[in-house]
Amino acid sequence: MSRVGAELRPNSEWVGLRAEHTKETRGALMAAARGLFAERGYAATSTEDVVQAAGVTRGALYHHFSGKEDLFRAVYEDVEAEQAERIAARALAAEPPARLQAGLEIFLDGCADPAFRRIAIMDGPSVLGWEAWREIGARYGLGLIRLALEAAIEAGDIERQPVDPLAHLLLGALAEAGMVIGHAEDVDAARREVGASLERLLAALQRRGEGA
Repeated sequence: MSRVGAELRPNSEWVGLRAEHTKETRGALMAAARGLFAERGYAATSTEDVVQAAGVTRGALYHHFSGKEDLFRAVYEDVEAEQAERIAARALAAEPPARLQAGLEIFLDGCADPAFRRIAIMDGPSVLGWEAWREIGARYGLGLIRLALEAAIEAGDIERQPVDPLAHLLLGALAEAGMVIGHAEDVDAARREVGASLERLLAALQRRGEGA
């Protein structure tokens, strides 16, 4: 390679700095959008609001995202991933019989959190559409439910049965629970009432296991 060609060829340090800058720009956009979506909601947040809060150009936003909906989808996925990590950490720290209950408590607490409520429950279905919203939620939640059920079955706390149908039913129940809490006028009261109902549901499953 000629000296001119070598000079024009980007070195690894330059490539690394560019990649780091790109990552930081995307992170700034995500952080700004997440704060604005949580505070104002999707409809009241413009792309101009986001780029100003992030301190980047409009071109930078459209380099990383096709538009406001694509940005919201990324934020929603980020929120769901963090929620799943919290649930997994709490559930894995508990003994197998208590994992479902431990995960349930973290999930319900998340549904009562104002930022999670706004992004994941109130705006998520209307912005992304019901099917896309459910698909993302299932991607992060279904596996956790399945693992907790398998552990409970192996421990003898729930009667042996096909796990997948029960996991899907519980996921649906949790999605509806989130909707009830998310749209309630009295969030704390809804959190207590829905939590009590889900606890009775889990208790019924465990009694079946004891009698199996």
